[in-house]
Parts: sequence; structure tokens; C-alpha cells
Amino acid sequence: MLKKFLYVLWICIFVVLVVLGLKNGSFITFINSMEARTFDIRQRALVNSGVRKHNPNIVIVAIDDASYEYILDHYGEWPLRRDLYAKMVNYIEAQKPKSIAFDLMFVKSLKSDKASDDALVDVFKKYDNVFTSMNLDDQPADLREPVELPDKLAVKLDESQDYNLMEYSNCRVILQDIIDATSNIGMINVARSDDGVLRKMPVFLKYNNKYYPQLGYLVGNHYLGKKQDLVVDDDEYGSGVILNWYGPAGTFENIPMYKLLKAAEGGESFDFNFKDKVVYFGATAASLFDIKTVPVDKVYPGVEVQATYVNNIIDGSYIIKSPMWGNLLSALVLMVISGICVFCISSMLTAFGFVLTVYAAYVAFTYYLMYAFNLWLDIVMPLSAAFGIFIVAVIIKYLIKSRDFDHQYKLATTDGLTELYNHRYFQEQLQQIVAHAKRYEVPLSLIIIDIDFFKRFNDTYGHQSGDAVLRQVAFELKKNVRASDIVCRYGGEEMSIILPNTRYEEAVAIANKLCTIISSKKCKLSNNRESNVTISLGVSSFGSDGTEPSKIIEAADKRLYHAKENGRNRVN
Repeated sequence: MLKKFLYVLWICIFVVLVVLGLKNGSFITFINSMEARTFDIRQRALVNSGVRKHNPNIVIVAIDDASYEYILDHYGEWPLRRDLYAKMVNYIEAQKPKSIAFDLMFVKSLKSDKASDDALVDVFKKYDNVFTSMNLDDQPADLREPVELPDKLAVKLDESQDYNLMEYSNCRVILQDIIDATSNIGMINVARSDDGVLRKMPVFLKYNNKYYPQLGYLVGNHYLGKKQDLVVDDDEYGSGVILNWYGPAGTFENIPMYKLLKAAEGGESFDFNFKDKVVYFGATAASLFDIKTVPVDKVYPGVEVQATYVNNIIDGSYIIKSPMWGNLLSALVLMVISGICVFCISSMLTAFGFVLTVYAAYVAFTYYLMYAFNLWLDIVMPLSAAFGIFIVAVIIKYLIKSRDFDHQYKLATTDGLTELYNHRYFQEQLQQIVAHAKRYEVPLSLIIIDIDFFKRFNDTYGHQSGDAVLRQVAFELKKNVRASDIVCRYGGEEMSIILPNTRYEEAVAIANKLCTIISSKKCKLSNNRESNVTISLGVSSFGSDGTEPSKIIEAADKRLYHAKENGRNRVN
């Protein structure tokens, strides 16, 4: 058992080393891509189970298809005039919301409408809970000259930390009057994975060697009562956060903006209480092109991504990715279990069923960790490594079994002293070869050999010398016959050779050669003594001496007896 365990342990160490060696390779890229999909599946399962509950205090004023059509019909253009946004903000602020955030960028207007812009700027001056957005990009300087953003928009990071931030060389600046009026300006850049799915959001972004917060980060911290100029002294958020999703598009309460617009302009009444709400303005209409693909939906408005981000901050429910050592430990445990199952369970079907149960339990465990602790523990790498070990362990087990079988078979068919085949094997093979000779009408011969005066060796030199003679005669016999010939210990000092496809005359020639070879060599006995040894041989053949094994053996045995009676050291 210890030997088997060491086999498994060495295999596990090898696999871990291979995984670490391939850390930056395309194989690991593929594994990471598959792992991301398992994350999506777990997120969808959590959403479908209903265990994820979004914060009802986060609502979205949606520029949906109906609102977009209403704006074009009543105001004749998109974007909407800025003073209309100001009216809607004033309408909502009258009900004491927690905050209002625009997932919209108020860039330079295409028309010179200073009064409209000033109305919106006055809103930012009047309320300290209104937030708006800006975007960083990498447009070339000859298209748009990069600008210097004021220090009040930046956050301070601990320079000793190694942050893995998204960095940009240019900025899409919003109205300067808004920048002058408020510091509640956050970036709305997102971080898509290689497959185009948005799973992670940046918290800070780098531009002109300064660090700027994401809009959702500002809104979430405001809700929690944290200062916006908070100095971040660790890398918990430095490289971004993995979002925990609450449902598909439309999970958060969406208020069509045209209804709010009507109410703000003194038209139809609007029965909704914005008190203590986080109110996000953003586009949900597909025609406005702010659509993302996320783990729980292929068509997901950007404003709902922001709402999810804020909800995660409020709940403290970001997904935490398990460190590499945690995934490696999981893989090691699964690999050890897989190997032990293979070696300790005799039925391979049972072992396979058991490891599949273990793997399913592990998948369920990773689901529970994400549900209960927001922890993302890898599935693909640990299970791939474990199943690889299972396959390798099966191969090793069958190699060991094959070797054990060969060993047991050798013990069952071989004489321990001479290493010739034993009498039982001789009888089995002779029956099979005789049957073959009958069916295909091919020749077959048999030689039975007896060591002359063998008892005298035992009586004169001792049994150890007798055993030495047996071994040396057996060695010479095996050495000087064909590979197809079967040399056996017939019993005592007698040996036999089955010669397939050999006629009687050929068998006699072989027997004479063996008789000459044995008589010409001295056998080493115990105590460094040597002695000449001779053998007597009897030859029989299939057909002329019979067609049954017993008859062929009987004929060879009689001729051996005649050889011994006629002076020994001869063939008969």
C-alpha cells in the first residue's frame, strides 16, 4: 500500500510542477478561459435559484426605447437638452434621494445652448449628492489634445503597492463648468475579458500618472458615508473587482425616463418615491449602443452594470478569486483521492463512479463557496489534474497487475530450480501442439532427457552439487535449441523438449547435438570442483509413434530407457 501511495504522490507532484511550468503558456490561457465559463454557469445558477437579492434602493431612470422615441417626437433631437436633466434632478431631489448618478457624459454640446448647460451646472453646484461620468481612452493626440484633469478628481494610492491598473493616454472631457462645479466625477471605463464578457470592473484607472476612481466606486462609497478622498493603502481594489450579479437585464427597477420627464415639466403626475434611493440615469435602448455581455445575460445595459457595481459595494459582496495556492491545494486533494480510489477499490467501475461522485461534490462545494462566501474556487484546473491522475493511476494499476500476473504466471509455470517450464506446463503445451499438428497435419517431435548417474552426484558430492548440475544442464539445453522449442523439467533429473514443426530425423539430429554439447563441458560443483556430465535422450514423433500426447510421451520414454540400457550418453 505504501508503494502505491508513493506512486500517487510522485504523480501529483509531477502534475503540480507541470501546471506551474505552463503558468504563462497557451494551455493555461485555455484553462482560464474554460474556468471563466464555469464562473458564468455558477453565477447563472445563483441568479436562477433566487438567492441573490438586489438592493431595492437602487433604481434606474432608463432611456429605454419608449423614452428615446418620446424624446425624438417632443424635443426633436438626441441628446436631450441639459436643462431638462436639471428639471428631473430638481424633481427627484425634492424627495431626498441618497444620490443621483448619470451614466451619461455631458460633453461639449453640438449646439450653443449656454443657458441649458448652465442649468445643469447649477444642479451640480446646488447638490453634493449628484454624480456624473467621464471616459478615458487612447485617442491620438493629433485628434484630441490630452488635457490635465484637476487634482480634486484623483485619488491617492499607496505608491509602494504594485497595482495592475488600466492606463490610458487621453480623456473625453465633459463640460469644463461641470468639472469646476463638482468633484463627483467618476470614470465609466469597463474591463472586458478576452472572450468579450464583462466580469470584472476597474476601481481605479491611471491617466497622466494620476489615479481616477470609477463612477460606481464614488456612488457606493457615498452611500456608505465614506469620504471620496479616501487614501487607498492596499491592493484589494487596485486591479479591479469581480462583480457578483443579481439577475439578467431588468433586475433593477427601471423607470422610463419619459414618465419622469413629463412629471418634471409639470405634466402628468408620477407616483414614485425617490426617498433614500440611489438613482442612476442611463441608456437601456439597444439603439444607443451602451450594451454589454455579462455572465448572466448577453444583452445587458451599461447602466445596470454600474448599478450592480454599486450594489456590490453596498453589500460588500464582490467575488473574491481564490489564490493560486488554494486552487493547487484543491487539485492536490482531488488528485490524491483519485489515486487512492483507483488503488484501493478493486472494481474499476466502482472506482470511476466514486471519483465522479467526489468531483460532483467538489463542484457543489465551489458553488456553495460562491453562494455563502462570494469565493471563486477554480473548477477546471483541479478537476482536469484530478482526472489526469485518475487515468495515470489506472494505467499504473494495470501495469502493476500485468506485472504481478506475469510474475504469478511464471511461478505457476516455471520450475524454481532450473527455471525451465514445469511438468504441468509441459502437459498443457504438448496437448495444444498435438491438437495443432492434427488439425494442420504438421510434424511434431519430442525429446525426453535423463542425466546419467545423477544419483551418484548427489551421493558423492551432495545435493547442492546435484542442484548445480541440474541448473547447468538446463541452461545448456535452453541455450542450444530454437526459440520455438519448449524446454521443460519433466521430473527429478529428467527434462523434455517439445519441438513443433520438427520431423523425427531433425529431432534426432538436435538430440545428438545436445548430447555432444553436454558431454564436452565440465559442470562446476560445490567447493569449486568440476565433473563431466552426460545425458541420455529418447526421441519420438507425432504420427509414427502415435497421435495422442500419452503415446508420444510413452514412445520417447521407452527410447530413453533403451539409450540408458545401451551404455548411456547417447540418443535412441
